[in-house]
Amino acid sequence: MQMTGNTILITGGTSGIGRGLAEAFHRLGNQVIIAGRRQRRLDETTAANPGMLAFQLDVQDPAAIEAFAARVREKIPELNVLVNNAGISRPESLTAEPDLLVSRDIIETNIMSVLHMTAALLPALKTKPNSAIITTTSGLAFVPRNNFPTYCASKAFLHSWLQSLRVQLRGSSIEVLELAPPYVQTELSGPHQLSDPHAMPLAAYITEVMQLLADPNPPGGEILVERVRGERFAERDGDYAQRFALFNGR
Repeated sequence: MQMTGNTILITGGTSGIGRGLAEAFHRLGNQVIIAGRRQRRLDETTAANPGMLAFQLDVQDPAAIEAFAARVREKIPELNVLVNNAGISRPESLTAEPDLLVSRDIIETNIMSVLHMTAALLPALKTKPNSAIITTTSGLAFVPRNNFPTYCASKAFLHSWLQSLRVQLRGSSIEVLELAPPYVQTELSGPHQLSDPHAMPLAAYITEVMQLLADPNPPGGEILVERVRGERFAERDGDYAQRFALFNGR
């Protein structure tokens, strides 16, 4: 994708991968707008990055997404890149009193908000040259963990949906990219993940991603750091069973 001269909206932009991408694009001179639920974190992020803009948004609220998208179309008509990054992850038991409210929250955040935000901004993005839609999935879309069943399934859904979107937008000005992270040191599954030595350091992940995004023709439209390629191509390479057993305790 084009790496400079963009106006970029990033949902879930106050922590983890979202904030890392926001700051990396900001350093390149792009106009970056972040959206998130917590005003305190929005304020902290923009204070640390003068010139970055921020809007409070609960992506689980369809009415809020509609109002937000209308505001963006009116106030930031130059927007040409949408980064669907907002997401949540929760462990679940499917056998011991399953909590369907948790499943619903994950589906609404990880799936429905992405579909809604994309639909709301797609007409405007179509009018811009060098536009892009980047959506965060996960290596767990390809080799799932049983204790995060709805999260893994939500990311597998997005992987499939992005393939359809990419084909339907063939011939348009919009590049459709899938960002599939490995296990990264973020707060996604809880505070412990931030310092887990088994997770990829966030700074290293963002550095490698930015290098891959600069490729004008990423294979299959997928942004895959070296550390996630094993999961992504497990079935092709014939080691899916071994990786699934490793993730799920043979």
